[in-house]
Amino acid sequence: MSEQQHVLEMKQGDNSLGKVEIAPEVIEVIAGIAASEVDGVSQMRGGFASGVVERLGKKNHGKGIRVELADEGIKVDVYCSMKFGLSIPNVAQQIQNNIREALLNMTALETAEVNVHVVGIQFENQKLENEFEEEV
Repeated sequence: MSEQQHVLEMKQGDNSLGKVEIAPEVIEVIAGIAASEVDGVSQMRGGFASGVVERLGKKNHGKGIRVELADEGIKVDVYCSMKFGLSIPNVAQQIQNNIREALLNMTALETAEVNVHVVGIQFENQKLENEFEEEV
């Protein structure tokens, strides 16, 4: 597979009725939902455009996920903030396991890598401070 390829083609034996193609965006959504389900993940990190889209009411489930289709297999990069007070290595391991299982169950695809990038820590005080500022 080359990096220019925009879909992932699945081979299903000799008696298939056709081919199945999975767009990388679908893998991003599956990985994003799987990562956000892990206890300890406070939020997924996205760009400016995804933040604007979410403010307009559309949930972006692929936010904070980058998928690369390489010759070695699927590489998934997860960018997230975690809750304060939890073990980052344990939460990161749970994220990796959750994404691998979700992709295997939903697409029958193995991942070559699931890289977790912790880009922030969410303190409980920050949430309370933000709510207080909105009230004033």
